[in-house]
Amino acid sequence: MKERLTVTVDEDLIAAGNEAVAEGRAESMSAWVNAALAERAAKDRRLAALAAAVARYEEQFGVISPQEIADQARADRESARVVRGPRKAKKAAQGKRGDARSR
Repeated sequence: MKERLTVTVDEDLIAAGNEAVAEGRAESMSAWVNAALAERAAKDRRLAALAAAVARYEEQFGVISPQEIADQARADRESARVVRGPRKAKKAAQGKRGDARSR
């Protein structure tokens, strides 16, 4: 069931909604706003679930320290796989050095 809602919205968001309707990406402004609200509600539910999971973890193992977060971020960066290819600047620098990986 739908319910009518009156809101005040930033001009740029109204323009974005009108553009989405004009380009056929949304059936109407109402549909576009409804989809945005649904996405925000889903995001809020995910964030609440994440906060609850962290709280349960910290109850069991203690508060996660800033150092532990930094250590994990570093470990994640070191173990990450590049799936989009090297950045152009990095690739150019490798080529200038004669790096065998750039050939």
